[in-house]
Amino acid sequence: MAIRNNLLFAYKEGYETPNYVGKKVAVVGGGNVAMDAARTALRLGAEVHIVYRRSEEELPARAEEVHHAKEEGIIFDLLCNPVEIIGDENSWVKAMKCVRMRLGEPDESGRRRPEAVPGSEFLIDADMVIMSIGTSPNPLISSTTPGLDTNRWDCIVADDKGATSRKGVFAGGDAVSGAATVILAMGAGKTAAKAIDEYIKAINN
Repeated sequence: MAIRNNLLFAYKEGYETPNYVGKKVAVVGGGNVAMDAARTALRLGAEVHIVYRRSEEELPARAEEVHHAKEEGIIFDLLCNPVEIIGDENSWVKAMKCVRMRLGEPDESGRRRPEAVPGSEFLIDADMVIMSIGTSPNPLISSTTPGLDTNRWDCIVADDKGATSRKGVFAGGDAVSGAATVILAMGAGKTAAKAIDEYIKAINN
């Protein structure tokens, strides 16, 4: 949504494929992409809630992104988790049911595990919900490529030059590191390209 507005001018009246933006928008997630989506929706005239299941201290977005989102008027519903999206008679979103959360014991990542508080369900009025809760590589990549090792997050295992467990196959970016920045993905691509060039030269000599 942000790219279509910032680069393709989808916010302009008369645009052939405009972005639809609700009047009350709920963005589920707490990363940089969630902040992008929330701030874009706000600038297009919506009331915006960010719904995140942990506390502010655990927000994965950069601190300045969170600061600017608050400054612009984004509403943060922290320690909340969506459990149901409710539609109207025409199957359009009209609300999102959430449950209050509390932080329990740390999980395997070291972060305190969010737990639902029984009987704490409540509704957020919303006519648009944007899910921004992380990404994972397409599982078809590993399932259709024999000899390609992946980790428990389904990310491709590669060394610091991008070489995978399958000879002659290189990878980089989010498919290896998990969700990160465009700059890191571009850097990984350049590193892998250099390694590919060296690999091809070696097998041709």
